[in-house]
Amino acid sequence: MKIAIEGCCHGELDAIYTHIAQMEQRDNLKVDLLLICGDFQAIRNHGDLQYMAVPDKYKKLGGFYKYYTGERQAPILTIIIGGNHEASNYFWELYHGGWVAPNIYFLGHAGCVQVNGIRIAGHWERVPYSHGSMRSIYHIREFNVRRLSLLSSPTIFLSHDWPQGIEHHGDLRGLLRRKPYFREDIQRGALGSPPLTGLLHTLRPAWWFAAHLHCRFEARVVHEAPPAASAEGTNPDEIVIEDEDEAAGGNAPPANPDEIILDDEVDAVEAPPPPPPPPSETRFVALDKCLPKRQFLEIVDVPEPDPKTSTPVLAFDPEWLAITRAFHSYMSTSQHQPPFPDEATAREAVARELTWVRDKLLSNRENVVIQDMQSFVITAPVPDAEGKGPKQPPPHYANPQTQAFCMMLEIENKVDPAQTS
Repeated sequence: MKIAIEGCCHGELDAIYTHIAQMEQRDNLKVDLLLICGDFQAIRNHGDLQYMAVPDKYKKLGGFYKYYTGERQAPILTIIIGGNHEASNYFWELYHGGWVAPNIYFLGHAGCVQVNGIRIAGHWERVPYSHGSMRSIYHIREFNVRRLSLLSSPTIFLSHDWPQGIEHHGDLRGLLRRKPYFREDIQRGALGSPPLTGLLHTLRPAWWFAAHLHCRFEARVVHEAPPAASAEGTNPDEIVIEDEDEAAGGNAPPANPDEIILDDEVDAVEAPPPPPPPPSETRFVALDKCLPKRQFLEIVDVPEPDPKTSTPVLAFDPEWLAITRAFHSYMSTSQHQPPFPDEATAREAVARELTWVRDKLLSNRENVVIQDMQSFVITAPVPDAEGKGPKQPPPHYANPQTQAFCMMLEIENKVDPAQTS
C-alpha cells in the first residue's frame, strides 16, 4: 500500500493534496492513504479560533471549513492526529475518534485503527487550556499513554512530538548543523517527549512518524530481542508419565550392546535450542511543515498483511476496542484520577474484553468497518459564502459519532453525559 506521510499541516490541505497529485503524475503511482502528524487545524468557523492554541496573529480560518461543509472533497482517505496548535474544542467532541470531514478521520486523543490489515496507532499530547485545567489534562495524557502501552505492536505509530532521545539514533551532527538551537535542549534532555520514548520501546512499531520540530529527520531504533526461554527448572504443573517397567519395579531390560546408534539420532537428542528471534527495528521519520522547498511529505510502501481489496477500508482495531472497554472506568474528566490497575490486572481485563468484542462485534464478520458505525455530521455553524461568521467562543456541540461509538461498545458517554441512556 502506498502511504503518504505529511508533517505539520497548518490548515494547508489544498496544497498537500495538490502536491500528492503532482507526485503521483511524476512518479506514475497511486497513493492509497494519507497520514498527517498533527497541527491539522480543523477550524470549522471563526468561533473555533477562540480555542486555537496559537498567538492571535496566527489565528486564521484557513481552508479546512470547505472540506467540513462539503464544498471540497478529500481525494484520498486521510487519517490525522492533533498537534500543539489546534482548536481543541472540536477534537474533544471526537475524543474516541471520528470523521472531522468526509474521508478525513481523526484518530482520537489516542487510538488504533486498521486499513486493509495495517495497524495504525497514534497519540495526541495536547497542551493545557489554562493552569486550572493543567492537572486534569495531565490525567488524560497519562490515561492515554497507559492504554496505548497495552497494545501489541502496530505497524505504524503517529505522534506530533518526537520521542525523547530519538536524535541519538540518527545523524545527530547533521541535525545540529541544520538546527543548531536544538543543542541546548538535547544537552538538557528536553528535546522530545519522555512518555513517547516509553511507548516506542514498549510497542516497537515498524514505522514511527512525527512532525512538530519543522525539519526532516530519520533514525533507526534497534530493539533488543526478547530473552530466550530458560531450559533450566521444571514445570510444577507438568504431568509425568512413568515408564511401565519403572512402575513395575525398575526391572527394565538391559540395553542391547550390539545396537547401532546413528549419528543423526544423537544429534536429534542433543540438538541445541533454536536461536532467539532477531531484534526488531523501528524506522523513525519526522517531516517538516507544508511550505515550499520544505521536506514536508513523502511516500512509503507498506505491505498489506492480507490484501483483499484494491481500495483502502478503514476499520476499528479489535484490540483497541477491548482496551477502551477495559479502561473506560478509569477515564477522568475532573482533577481526581482513580488509581490505575497494575499491568498484569490490566492485561487480564483486556483479554476478557477482547472476548466480548469478538462475541458481540465480530461474530458474523471479519472486521467492523468504521463507516458502518460512524458517519460524518456537521455539528457547528459554518461560515457564510464569504467565509465570515460569528466570532464568539462556541458552545460545546454533542457529536453523534461519539455517541455511536459508546453505544457500540456499551460504555458511558463521558464526553456528552446527557446523551448516555
